[in-house]
Amino acid sequence: MSITGQSLFVLLTLILFGLTVGLSSLVQLLLLPLIISALVSLLLGLLVIPYLRRLKASQIIQEDGPQSHLKKAGTPTMGGIFFVPVALLVSLAFSHLNSDVLAVCLVSLGYMAIGWYDDWVILRKRSNKGISPKTKLFLQILVATLFIVYLYLSKSSSLEQITSVNLPGKIILPLGVLFWPLAGFAMTAESNATNLTDGVDGLAGGTGAIAFIGLALLIVPNQPNLAIFCACFAGACLGFIWHNRHPAKVFMGDTGSLTLGGALAAVAILSGQLWGLLIISGIFFAESISVIAQVSYYKLTKGPDGKGKRLLKMAPLHHHFELSGWQETQVVGVFYLVNTLLVLLAIFTAIK
Repeated sequence: MSITGQSLFVLLTLILFGLTVGLSSLVQLLLLPLIISALVSLLLGLLVIPYLRRLKASQIIQEDGPQSHLKKAGTPTMGGIFFVPVALLVSLAFSHLNSDVLAVCLVSLGYMAIGWYDDWVILRKRSNKGISPKTKLFLQILVATLFIVYLYLSKSSSLEQITSVNLPGKIILPLGVLFWPLAGFAMTAESNATNLTDGVDGLAGGTGAIAFIGLALLIVPNQPNLAIFCACFAGACLGFIWHNRHPAKVFMGDTGSLTLGGALAAVAILSGQLWGLLIISGIFFAESISVIAQVSYYKLTKGPDGKGKRLLKMAPLHHHFELSGWQETQVVGVFYLVNTLLVLLAIFTAIK
């Protein structure tokens, strides 16, 4: 196994067993669905990846990206079509069709459908430009809005609890009507952030798995069914990484990467853990900010010739490190480590 796969499994093992002392029975509740999801995702990938190759569902590589990525041309994409359904079906089985789990599963399917459509347009056009950014954003906001409407109608008796955010120090911040636009923004921003993070072998899948593990550990005492959903997603990501580790045999595409963020945000909203999600998603946040900063700086420094200066060698952030001389596995390993530390920070602040 490559350093990418090794580092992820070591880090996740440390998180799980390091916290078993205080949460032994609750952690055990998560281990079986995680392991089953990982195994089914891994095995299903063995069947689906050759089929994607036969369909010639190959990734279109950006010519202006890192030159080392050009050799990845021809690698099948849309890997989200096999690991996302595994996470959803296993979580529904272990949660006994819990209504909240069903709701976040439908949200995940919504974002998966948007990502699949984008991937399909890219493949059809044989270009790395899929659906327009405006169309993608509209569809993301639509799914978020439908989820918010569901919350408002189905949780009418506990709206005060739903519209509150848990902060460090056992502080509960009631947001009232301000919660709804924040929730919509969180879902849209998170799905875009995980989408931007998907650019290096094993990166989005690994950081996604760590984030789901962290969120599961945060919410399992009060929301065991949603924690099971997170464990299943983490496991499905682990099974996917077996095929996506460097050198990748398949990419998740927007089909998977948009789904990761949408699912994380939906769970955080339902469990009142938007603050925890913000900490856990530090890597995704940094990737998004790097793109915004790069574009903004370029526009601000644009001269008479119409050209501006670049703040980074390339955005998102992981490409900057690649062009600075880091190997892909180095980037992934460091990002895993940082994400794990962020998970531990989120759990520590939640306990305090």
